[in-house]
Amino acid sequence: MAPLMPHATMIALKTASNWWDDVNNSPLWQDRIFHVLAVTYGVIGFVALIQLIRIECRVPEYGWTTQKVFHFLNFLVNVFRAVVFSFRRDVQKISPEILQHVLLDFPGLAFFTTYALLVLFWAEIYYQARAVSTDGLRPTFYVINAVVYTIQIILWLVLWWKPIRPLIILSKIFFAGVSLFVALGFVLYGGRLFLMLQRFPVESKGRRKKLNEVGYVTSICFMCFIVRCIMMCINAFDKAADLDVLDHPILNFFYYMLVELLPSALVLFILRKLPPKRGITQYHPIN
Repeated sequence: MAPLMPHATMIALKTASNWWDDVNNSPLWQDRIFHVLAVTYGVIGFVALIQLIRIECRVPEYGWTTQKVFHFLNFLVNVFRAVVFSFRRDVQKISPEILQHVLLDFPGLAFFTTYALLVLFWAEIYYQARAVSTDGLRPTFYVINAVVYTIQIILWLVLWWKPIRPLIILSKIFFAGVSLFVALGFVLYGGRLFLMLQRFPVESKGRRKKLNEVGYVTSICFMCFIVRCIMMCINAFDKAADLDVLDHPILNFFYYMLVELLPSALVLFILRKLPPKRGITQYHPIN
């Protein structure tokens, strides 16, 4: 019986490989997977919008707080993705090709801004608790975003002018670097806030719940951006891992599920609690 095992394993692997290729090369399955992604993004976007409306109804007097902007950006990112995946086959036909890159990459940049805003929020809470000035945090946040968007726009323009392979690799490596930067931000400020909350008295009201909230969100977001960083590096150098083509729908499904859909859903669930109607000090308006 032993000699039959390698043969059986080879048959199983070949069958799995054939299934993978059959699904990837099937226009029907491509459309099904992209439509599933579109619907999932749409649902999460709708949930973010509902949460934004609930917060606005609870604390309308505070204007555009950090929490409200976070949910609004989540809504925009997910709706944009939903539209792109709904018309994925049409997007692939757009000319010039650089417009395809913009439509596929821009939501990723907006996703970066959305979760960098959460890092900023935690950094402000951490420094305020330590009686350290936070005046420089928001300008730094704006500058970092401006630099990231400017570099990406320059890369898009250069790719439009001369779409050569090295520039495509550079663009993806840059995006991987941005993802790594956000992951480290979550470790730095999420970790600091978590350790600070651990030192609070055990009987502090809400301490355990807030501690779990920060710990879970930090872990989820760190893993999300690290996976994105690794995948973008692989994507840059391996055409078999290209996410910008129609015939890799399974890879697209698992990639976007791991780096955007699942993290967004979990974070929205964890941060679902509404702020109290009065006495808010930690929700700062975006000026």
